[in-house]
Amino acid sequence: MLDKLQAIEDRYLELEALISDPDVMADMNVWQKHTRAHSKLTPVVTAFREFKNAEQAMNDARDMLKEKLDDDFRDMVEAELAELKNRHEKLSGELRILLLPKDPNDDKNVIIEIRGGAGGDEAALFCGDLFRMYIRYAEKQGWRTEVMDASPTDLGGFKEVVFVVEGDGAYSRFKYESGVHRVQRVPATEASGRIHTSTVTVAVLPEAEDVDDVLVNPNDLRIDTYCASGAGGQYVNKTESAVRITHLPTGVVVQCQDEKSQLKNKDKAMRVLRAKLLEIAQEEQRAETAEARKSQVGTGDRSERIRTYNFPQGRVSDHRIGLTLHKLDFILDGDLDELISALSTADQSERLKQVE
Repeated sequence: MLDKLQAIEDRYLELEALISDPDVMADMNVWQKHTRAHSKLTPVVTAFREFKNAEQAMNDARDMLKEKLDDDFRDMVEAELAELKNRHEKLSGELRILLLPKDPNDDKNVIIEIRGGAGGDEAALFCGDLFRMYIRYAEKQGWRTEVMDASPTDLGGFKEVVFVVEGDGAYSRFKYESGVHRVQRVPATEASGRIHTSTVTVAVLPEAEDVDDVLVNPNDLRIDTYCASGAGGQYVNKTESAVRITHLPTGVVVQCQDEKSQLKNKDKAMRVLRAKLLEIAQEEQRAETAEARKSQVGTGDRSERIRTYNFPQGRVSDHRIGLTLHKLDFILDGDLDELISALSTADQSERLKQVE
């Protein structure tokens, strides 16, 4: 591990020199590339330097204990050594996590699809609740959101809604949300007060950010236009602004009717299509190179029930890691950090076991 960390620090110093070089600074694209690489290495190098400093201080303390010391001073050095050992051990654990292979999608934007499952109108209403929860969470992170497609219901919910979240590290936080979300509550239309159970499915896709991620042959596409339905007034209903794109080799179908412009709807639909094709390609690659990893945070299979939102008890339970939080209102208002951080920690812990 130490050799790898030293190589990273050497590269960090090399990048530091490059981004200060006037010749490099003259080419903004190259300079930005080196700056991004330097920034990504900063957390590892900072922790490694602290680790080395703690190790040096430990050695100095041990050398002092070999000398003749009065009792009070010896006690003080021994106490300091004990603190340094704890700090050294903690930094060692942090460095092992920092050296874990990074998910190549973590820095990407995400496309999130939420669809009502079992439960009819109640599932559609909860689909709207989850949509607002994710939008609020994204806003708290300072990320931008944009609706790609939506099928609203008369009661204020959604049969389905597709939207993009644009922000640094968006996928790294949202990726744990894929799966079946279950809600238990008394619907407003339920006169007897009986608790209903409904489900909503969530799919989180890393966005294919450029043509290098996914190459789409125009000859493989069938593009249909039609009159949009739902909200939007007479304009959307009288013009063929809605777009449906079928990728013939895979059978993947995407559509968008959120914009009044057919061109804008086509652009949005293509973004969703590229994300779905990227997911398919990466899944095939994973299947070829290794067996699917099943960790504490689950397989990521959308058929997997991952979480229950119980309104009568005001609790949210994540079944993958056995975590229950009695703060339903806060979570639905977008306070997801505690949940997501716990899932991330569990994922890191499981991956560490696999490399040990």
